Amino acid sequence: MDNQSIFQNKRYLFWTLQLAGWSGWGVSFYLGVMVWGEPPENYSFYLPIISLIGMMLTLGLRTLYQYMWNSHAVRRIFAILAASYLAGLAWMACRTVIFQSVFGEAAEKSKHLDKDWGMLSYFGGAMSAFWVMLVWSGLYFGIKYYMLLQEEKQRGLKVAAMAHQSQLRMLQYQLNPHFLFNTLNAISTLILDKDNDLANSMVTRLSRFLRYTLDSDPMEKVTVTEEVEAIKLYLDIEKVRFDERLRLHFDISPEAETALVPSLLLQPLVENAIKYAVSQSRNGGSIGISAKVSDKQLLLEVADDGPGLDLKYGRLPKGGGVGVSNCRERLKELYGDEQSFRLGTTDPHGLTISILLPVTRVTTQNEHA
Repeated sequence: MDNQSIFQNKRYLFWTLQLAGWSGWGVSFYLGVMVWGEPPENYSFYLPIISLIGMMLTLGLRTLYQYMWNSHAVRRIFAILAASYLAGLAWMACRTVIFQSVFGEAAEKSKHLDKDWGMLSYFGGAMSAFWVMLVWSGLYFGIKYYMLLQEEKQRGLKVAAMAHQSQLRMLQYQLNPHFLFNTLNAISTLILDKDNDLANSMVTRLSRFLRYTLDSDPMEKVTVTEEVEAIKLYLDIEKVRFDERLRLHFDISPEAETALVPSLLLQPLVENAIKYAVSQSRNGGSIGISAKVSDKQLLLEVADDGPGLDLKYGRLPKGGGVGVSNCRERLKELYGDEQSFRLGTTDPHGLTISILLPVTRVTTQNEHA
């Protein structure tokens, strides 16, 4: 097992550090006893037992800390101090009982060898045990926070890769000969029909669309308004191709206009709608794009009235919808469990894609950023 797989396997890493840490404590404790004199006979049997008990107590601390991980910081600090002290008392009590049982009279004659004997030395030893438990707790939180930081870093790198893949797919689409042929053919038709104004408008739209997508950074978030404007640049071109066969509906609430979304998020979904719901129907079809905010959640929807899909549990059939799958995975990496991506049916027929995201804005006032 290489270093990376060990790090990613949290359970394996925990037990490796746990065994190494308590083994190290046992060795250092034994060396400390040797400084004061010759350890009693069978002392090497005693140390593994109390080390094992200490390790078992820290498993209880681990369970408590996992339960209180999302609690308030003050509450967590109090829990760490209290739990470490109680664990230290319990550990010292076990050590005292075992030491007396194993060594008997040797313990009475050799109190200077170990601080587990007598009430005064017991509480003194309990403080020492408390510090051991407290250090263990500090290392537990420190290592866990470090691992979370590394996971966040890896997630960021994966998001960057997926975002750049999304941009590459976008560029590939723009430079797709079929797309350019259809667009240029529409412009040529307009010129032959001597509709020079509309032909010039088409060239301008194509230029603006290509410029926007080339200049946009997939790592940056844009407002819903900016995302919708980018989609309109694309749809303006397709509108010339399909004319009245392509019917568009936008419903963007004022509260949603300034909400932030990943750049180039909706274009693959609109592309799918045109490909499957509009181009394959003699009468064309309708595409609706909506955005609204409810309870600090942003709901984005792309709906069409095409033939729809045979959905099972709100997902595409195997092998279908590469752009949709890419969008879902990108959202999962960006927002984790805070996002929702669902496929449903449009009444009476068609496909509706619903995306639910936490509301974020450039400047925060009443909502989280």
